[in-house]
Amino acid sequence: MKLSIAAVGLIALSALPRLASAEDNQAGIPLAPADAAGPWTLDAGNRPACVMTLGKQKVAAGYAVEAGNCAGVLPGAPAAWQPTADGMRLVTADGQTLLGFNRWSNSLFVSHRASGVDVQLRRGRPGS
Repeated sequence: MKLSIAAVGLIALSALPRLASAEDNQAGIPLAPADAAGPWTLDAGNRPACVMTLGKQKVAAGYAVEAGNCAGVLPGAPAAWQPTADGMRLVTADGQTLLGFNRWSNSLFVSHRASGVDVQLRRGRPGS
């Protein structure tokens, strides 16, 4: 049985949604500490991006975080980060949430702010 070029094209197109969903298979689930370790870029609209480092080492309030030069982007200084049901959050030393993020993909977390400016946390350094 011969397949026409159109039939082959339709078969290929029908596979695309499955391929796309395979890339985002972690959207909406917690961030595991071992998967989080390393640099992340924090960007809040027109504010300059900064780099923070998430660690897998346990600390009193969660897991290690180094906020670097992110003071102008964050509402305070994070002492740790914690996995949540659908992403992660940055917390103070007493466990209060500074900023919560929903997981959109394997390397993108987004925090929707009341101001309308979304804060994005992307795996890696700017431009990488």
